[in-house]
Amino acid sequence: MTRLIKSSPQSGPAKQYGLFIRRYLRQHRRLLGFGLGCSGIFIVLFILYDLPLAAVLYPLLLSAVAGSMLLLWDIRQSWRRHQSLARLQPDLSTDLSELPAPLSPAEADYQAALIWLQRQQRQREAGQQQQYQDMLDYYSIWAHQIKTPIAAMQLKLQQQDSAAARALQADLLHIEQYVEMVLVYIRLDSSDSDYVFHYCQLDRIIRRVLRHLAGDFIRRGLRLDYQPLQRRLLTDEKWLAFVIEQLLTNALKYTRTGSISLYWEEPATLCIKDSGIGILPEDLPRIFEKGYTGRNGRQTERASGIGLYLCRRICHNLGYQLEARSEAGKGSTFCIHMSRQTGRLE
Repeated sequence: MTRLIKSSPQSGPAKQYGLFIRRYLRQHRRLLGFGLGCSGIFIVLFILYDLPLAAVLYPLLLSAVAGSMLLLWDIRQSWRRHQSLARLQPDLSTDLSELPAPLSPAEADYQAALIWLQRQQRQREAGQQQQYQDMLDYYSIWAHQIKTPIAAMQLKLQQQDSAAARALQADLLHIEQYVEMVLVYIRLDSSDSDYVFHYCQLDRIIRRVLRHLAGDFIRRGLRLDYQPLQRRLLTDEKWLAFVIEQLLTNALKYTRTGSISLYWEEPATLCIKDSGIGILPEDLPRIFEKGYTGRNGRQTERASGIGLYLCRRICHNLGYQLEARSEAGKGSTFCIHMSRQTGRLE
């Protein structure tokens, strides 16, 4: 089977064809050399026996013309086969049964081996995909089921007014957030992610999140600076609420004193600013990478490196851009740029 030629996008058809011709002649150099050697033997024998050279040159000339025509025909057929194989090469999912018909037993054996390997690969991929889907289904069921005892414990703790009960409520809130992160992580790359875009009031989303985190603000003694923004957005309310809650949770986690502010920057940017410990300059470019916690996360041992990664992915899916500005020791500001709107309206 002819080896495929790796060509760059800059190489034109003529250059590719020239490379193919050189490779073809190199591959068939033994056969061509054998033909030339046989012709040389005939000429030498005719000279040794003092026979007229015309008797051998004329049939050699006819043989050369016929051989050249056969060579050109074979080159053309080989070039066509090369092009058909080159078209199959970029798409690894192509059915190898569409390969050109083999021209030799060895080529047929190679094709049979490739088809068998592809069949084995597809069987393994199908098994792995099924295992992955089973795992996603299990964790989805687990995440939904564990919400029931969490809600039950929250109801029981609401009936008690003590420092221990309030501390337990805070811990349950964090557990609930981690469970929600598991669900978001599972759904993020799912083909059936439930993004539903419609016009909604941004203040309604923010107030719902703030009510959920009100206990943390009170326990930490932090001031909230927030005035109604009076903005109406085309977005997915549930996914945007998750992003805002994650950013506020991070602000609460790394702010010991001072305040947390939510405000609007024109033309279309929601900002969440805190007076916390800030982010080191060497960590700032990588905070949105999956699993990256930075020095602050390693010191507190409470960071998973998943929250900000999920926020950026969700913002991308919503058509937004998430940006972070920070100075170590002086706080951080996370900005959700909403000028680019995408999605389907309902």
